[in-house]
Amino acid sequence: MIPKLPNVEFSLACRELAAPARERKPNAVVQIAVTNTQEQSLTTYTSTEIVEGTRDPLFLTGVTFPPEYPICEETRVKLTVYDVKDKSQETRSFLGSTTFSVGDLLKSKEQQLTLSLRTSDGTNTVGTVVVSRFKMGEIEDGEVDQIATDAQGQKCTLVCESASHGTTNDKAGNPLMNAVFKNPVCKVYRFQTVDNKWMLVREQMAECTLSFNIPKQLITLYIQEDMRRIQELKDLGDLSPHWENLRKEVISHYGQMISSYQETLTEMSKLTGSSFKPSCSKADKYLEFIPINLHTQRMQVSCPRKTDAAYDVITVGAPAAHFQGFKNGGLQRLLSRFEAEKKNFSTTYQCIYYSPENTAKAKEVLTSISLLQPLISSLADQLLQAAQQHCSSSLKEALKTLSDKTEQFVHALKDELVKNALLALYTARPGYVNKSHSAVCNNVDGSESPPKQDRPPPLKRQDSIPHHSEYDEEEWDRVWVNVAKSLNCIIAMVDRLQEHENNNQDATAEPSLADVITSHTPGGDWQEQLYPLVVTLKDCVTEVVDRARKSMTFVLLQEAACSIPQGLLLKQRRDLVFSQALAALACGFVMRLYAGLKDKGFLQQLHLVGLIAQFESLLSTYSEEIGMLEDMEVGISDLQRVTFKITEAKSEDPSDLQPVVSGRRDYYTVEVPLPHEIFEALPNEIKEGKPLQVYPVLFNIGINQQQTLAERFGDISLQERINQKNFEILDGYYKLLSEKVPLQYLPCFQTQTDLKELLETLQQNILTKKRKNVEILWLAGTICRRLNGIRFTSCKSAKDRTSMSVTLEQCALLRDEHELNKDYFIRALDCMRREGCRIENVQKNIKCRKYAFNMLQLMAFPKCYRPPEGTYGKVDS
Repeated sequence: MIPKLPNVEFSLACRELAAPARERKPNAVVQIAVTNTQEQSLTTYTSTEIVEGTRDPLFLTGVTFPPEYPICEETRVKLTVYDVKDKSQETRSFLGSTTFSVGDLLKSKEQQLTLSLRTSDGTNTVGTVVVSRFKMGEIEDGEVDQIATDAQGQKCTLVCESASHGTTNDKAGNPLMNAVFKNPVCKVYRFQTVDNKWMLVREQMAECTLSFNIPKQLITLYIQEDMRRIQELKDLGDLSPHWENLRKEVISHYGQMISSYQETLTEMSKLTGSSFKPSCSKADKYLEFIPINLHTQRMQVSCPRKTDAAYDVITVGAPAAHFQGFKNGGLQRLLSRFEAEKKNFSTTYQCIYYSPENTAKAKEVLTSISLLQPLISSLADQLLQAAQQHCSSSLKEALKTLSDKTEQFVHALKDELVKNALLALYTARPGYVNKSHSAVCNNVDGSESPPKQDRPPPLKRQDSIPHHSEYDEEEWDRVWVNVAKSLNCIIAMVDRLQEHENNNQDATAEPSLADVITSHTPGGDWQEQLYPLVVTLKDCVTEVVDRARKSMTFVLLQEAACSIPQGLLLKQRRDLVFSQALAALACGFVMRLYAGLKDKGFLQQLHLVGLIAQFESLLSTYSEEIGMLEDMEVGISDLQRVTFKITEAKSEDPSDLQPVVSGRRDYYTVEVPLPHEIFEALPNEIKEGKPLQVYPVLFNIGINQQQTLAERFGDISLQERINQKNFEILDGYYKLLSEKVPLQYLPCFQTQTDLKELLETLQQNILTKKRKNVEILWLAGTICRRLNGIRFTSCKSAKDRTSMSVTLEQCALLRDEHELNKDYFIRALDCMRREGCRIENVQKNIKCRKYAFNMLQLMAFPKCYRPPEGTYGKVDS
């Protein structure tokens, strides 16, 4: 076992490089390779940027070996200097090379090595290279930037070791982070500030185990939910031949969907190793639930005499059904079109058309009763336990909780939809003579029922769900009211028992409700006196649940019958888009939570209001990317159905620190486990399991050549509508936050523009008809960071346009928050795009270090989104 070294990070500079030709100074780049001490093999590790036209280049791109990288003091590092003749053609010539051991650098007195560069045969010296461990400080002797000019005798101890050196990187090395984030790629740079000092900038990009973990959990939940739905359909009992055929057809389609999901799950379980889905697999059927190219990116900044800072962004391909394609559009268009057509389907299949609001209500009722029935039963048992213990305070507390949940239960069922659906179900029983077929089977909104004169006479109470019996429309009202009456009996009995306990009962008082109900004498065995009342409550609840479940299942049977097979295909599309979106959101939430565990203001904001999750999209509103954006809009909007909950982990084992998803399609909870000590330090509201809200917002601005076509000859109304709608959500969140949390708790930034003013500017930009108005994205991103939010950036595959956006945002943060010298802005962009984490992301995805742009495409891009020469070309992405 090789002992772990501290972070080994160093900068490079060359002196007096041999000129490749009399009239030309070299365009130098250094390639860094590492020798494996056991296998004696040489592996290329990284490169610097190209510094043009100088014999004394000072490189801004440094070298970092994070703690987990397998090196030791004996490890040898080879530095090879090349002269780049043509960046676009990648033609370069060898100038010289040298080697040193890691131990040499660590033990050197000045933390610096000056090495001779030699030709390949080792005979000639062609200059020197200076290797310096990072220190933080001013440029010595007042020297200024010498990168593009000769610097005779320049001293090179220029960069960087802050007082807290290593601490920001160490955050990424703790067990908590390592449980969820994998395979980090690290880069380091030194950039000059406006006052000629140096800042140290680290990039770290990582994969996330949730890329696969969350979709696997979701698919399992989808399967369980659909199996429950099949069982509920079977539990409806006997139906007339018409409805029986429809039930069989719906069950068959559910079965096909379950089978498809099980097959997907089986194929996914075979995958091992990588924790991300590369862009070249975006149309892979068995990976369609997995987000494309999901990565975290963190930029850490250390400046002289300033607090270290970190900035995070999650990068992910647009959540969309890439395997299914976009020939007929995406979810937003498909769902709108389908809803309009569903009324026609209901006539064809002779069933009631229920509006989206009513089908949503039916699902909500089913969810409520499935959660509340076992809860009421459990609370009723707790009440009996408190009675057995003869503890007045416990009894009172148990009764209050039981009352609250029972009232919630009754309220959930006090709906005309349930009542009318029971009648509709009655008409679907075998032997029912439909006197007014059109009144039931035509396209109504789900609230109509047969005319009064055609309704059968009252039904005997004992028939839970009528078959050949006659139907009493008031029966349902009596059944659910009985729940409330049963509760009132329990309340009255508890009051009576407690009055007796306190000897406050007046002997001459009128008989109470409980006296009428029971002949038991006051006092005595509390449990014995409460038991029959509790049993009655449970029985009433069970009867209501049985009726409500069947009636709501019948509503959903009709919805499914009206939508075979298109509706189930759309459901599957929506499932997989949501799966991709939730995996990204969970990754972002965990990263943001881990970063803010010691920030009391952030934690207060988290439980009082919740967090903004801001998705930046660079998709065009042209051709197939319109469909992607339509999918993405629905997928991001569906994240409103998700809440998070913090739990205490069983152990610090990585498997016990993985988030767990529960729930059904209408509502999901993601539980995020934290180790005991961290969990104990959280606010009580969070520890007690308060649901934590997330407010997803999406802003889109297309920037490529297809967007140019859309703006000139097509339609950009989708983009305009998305931006306006999501601005309203963002603005509403800000107002809510302002009411509940002191704004001084929000993070401090150098740019002191008022948040309200930023929002007003964003709104103005959204309303302004300006082509490729990327300022909308910049403002939305700035507001998100100012609001402590979670930042996401997407394009089709999160590889090319996303890389341009992320690097631009990072350099803008360095400029605005850390006083990056304006002369260094383009150089910093060039370094990050040429040799930073994003080009490594391209390499991981397509095994090629080229962004997938060509010169013609780039002419349509805003200038600040164009990569440096030599980093792009026609590649298969």
